[in-house]
Amino acid sequence: MTAAPRSNFASVVLDVDSTLSAIEGIDWLAARRGAEVSASVADLTDRAMRGAVALDAVFGTRLAMVRPSRKEVAALTAAYVAAVAPGAADAVRAMRGAGVRVVVVSGGLREAVAPFAATLGVPDADVHAVPVRFDAAGEFAGYDEASPMATATGKRTLVESLALPAPALAVGDGATDLAIRPVVAAFAAFTGFVKRDAVVSAADYLVPDFAHLQELVLR
Repeated sequence: MTAAPRSNFASVVLDVDSTLSAIEGIDWLAARRGAEVSASVADLTDRAMRGAVALDAVFGTRLAMVRPSRKEVAALTAAYVAAVAPGAADAVRAMRGAGVRVVVVSGGLREAVAPFAATLGVPDADVHAVPVRFDAAGEFAGYDEASPMATATGKRTLVESLALPAPALAVGDGATDLAIRPVVAAFAAFTGFVKRDAVVSAADYLVPDFAHLQELVLR
């Protein structure tokens, strides 16, 4: 009988945009609004992920520029799935199979993120993102402005409140992911899609893909 793999971490916190999936969800939605909006939103996203501007300062601005409909958010789920990081599903399955608690913590839209995470085997209760609202016609009607995920340090606040099994590893590509570092055992900069120098330089580990992440977590 084969022994179950042991783990170096009891919990793993995963980002979505440019980590579990190649795309940045809000940028993907903005591309449906023309070149000018697309460029403006992409610039704000990049600045926030580099830590050049607080996410708090741009989150509502980007959504106000895009105002995605229910149908477009559902299409974003499909786009996440189509652009899933190679090996992500296998790594999540292996980690969960070894008893590792895997949670998804994203500044993306919950209505797109949660169905995507479900395709990877992450239950809804372990998915944390920003809820959006739609009116009766399915048009954008706002978002949860109280969500910590819409702020620069909200991921840290959220992860701390979860009291995850220790030791915990946070994984992501941006400044909002790095913000989790003070409340977990270690932070891994995911560089499979984008490499941000400020994030990389402060990371405990660099992981270029999910095969490397699986190897880091399981032994």
